[in-house]
Amino acid sequence: MSDESKTQVATEEATEKKSTKAAAKPRKKTKAKTAISHAKAYIQATYNNTIVTLADLNGNVLAWSSAGSSGFKGPKKSTPYAASIVVRNALEKAGDYGIKEINLFITGVGQGREGAIRAFHANNINVLSIKDVTPIPHNGCRPPRPRRV
Repeated sequence: MSDESKTQVATEEATEKKSTKAAAKPRKKTKAKTAISHAKAYIQATYNNTIVTLADLNGNVLAWSSAGSSGFKGPKKSTPYAASIVVRNALEKAGDYGIKEINLFITGVGQGREGAIRAFHANNINVLSIKDVTPIPHNGCRPPRPRRV
């Protein structure tokens, strides 16, 4: 046998081994999504973005969405309209769970706060409670020294 035919046979054997390994690889089983009628929604509305996270009552995240991942760029990310689109996207991702009632936990001072709350009502979700969990400093950091001019 010539050198070329030996290398050709070796490459054919190698490809056969690879194809059998790929075919024998077990697939991951997908988890069955259980119906969750009651959930928690965490809204983080900053000056630059709005992030919505949907979780079950134990705190396990079901779905999330942000204005940046929804296609908004720059200053449009913090608008109330972007917040309503973010809520709609998060609810579409969690559609398999069948969420009907929600407790809202809102953090931040951005423009998307009100828009996100209104979007939950617009998407036929019953809002049971709204709680503002924005951290407030009790005396906070030391202020900068006075400027000498």
